[in-house]
Amino acid sequence: MVRKLKIDGIDKIIIKRLVKDARTPILSIAREVGISGAAIHQRLRKLDESDLIDGYKMILNPKALGYTTTAFVGVFLDSSSLYSSAIKRLKEIPEIVESHYTTGNYAIFIKILCKNNEDLMHLLNRDIQTIKGVSRTETFISLDQQIDRQIKI
Repeated sequence: MVRKLKIDGIDKIIIKRLVKDARTPILSIAREVGISGAAIHQRLRKLDESDLIDGYKMILNPKALGYTTTAFVGVFLDSSSLYSSAIKRLKEIPEIVESHYTTGNYAIFIKILCKNNEDLMHLLNRDIQTIKGVSRTETFISLDQQIDRQIKI
C-alpha cells in the first residue's frame, strides 16, 4: 500500500525534471536547487523507497517500429470466474500492452499495438476471440493520441 508521502519543493523540482527527461544529469539538478549531487541521490533513494517512483524505463516509439494501429478492445466474458484464465492467455499475446479489469459492460479492457488493421483483425479473430470464456469483443481504433502524460505533483 502506498502511504502519503511528504514532498517538499526540492523533491518536486527533482521529480519534475526527471519526469520531463530521465536523462537529466543529477549534477544539473543539484546546481539548480543549490544542493550537492549526493543529496539529490539521497532524496531519490528516499522517493524510491516510499513507492512514489514506480520504475525507470526507456519509452519506445511504436510507430518507428512499424506499429501504426492502436486499438482498445472491450472483452466480454461468459463468466467472471474465467477472468484469471483469460488474463493468463492474454499475457501470451505480445501486442497487448495494457489490460484492465473493469466495471461496466466489459470484464477486461485491453490496449493493443498492431502493424496495421489487417494484423489487428487477425489478432482479434485468431488469438483473442478463441480464448475459452471470451464471448465477444468490442474494438475501438485510435485515430490520434492527443494526451500522454504523468499525473501532476
